[in-house]
Amino acid sequence: MTPVKSLNHVGIAVRSLDDQRSFYEGTLGAQYEGTEEVPSQKVRVAFYLINDVRLELLEPTDPESAIAKFIEKRGEGLHHLAFTVDDIKARIAEYKEGGVRMIDDVPRPGAHQAQIAFVHPKSSCGVLTELCQPAH
Repeated sequence: MTPVKSLNHVGIAVRSLDDQRSFYEGTLGAQYEGTEEVPSQKVRVAFYLINDVRLELLEPTDPESAIAKFIEKRGEGLHHLAFTVDDIKARIAEYKEGGVRMIDDVPRPGAHQAQIAFVHPKSSCGVLTELCQPAH
């Protein structure tokens, strides 16, 4: 199978972006990059950078969103790891052909106009894994 290009970001589910800002900026010294709403995912996301590692904090905007349900079931914390790929449609097809269970059979819109798709945690040692093709 074609290797991923790099770690794109670490997704962290939070109840409130504002409540977490002092920890990530003040305590960790992360550089705040901005906030964006992703209506299709029913979340607001804040991006932080620590050297070359990007953190994506996800705050639900709807109690029925996947992030709200995640927090309700597991509490705040690590939600997913995202990896940069080229040609996400081909990658999904390759993974499915190789027996990897996908949550998404087709890419969907993510933050920063990226195309994203999730690998089911049962195919990735219990870790929700996101494939991310950045907008060019």
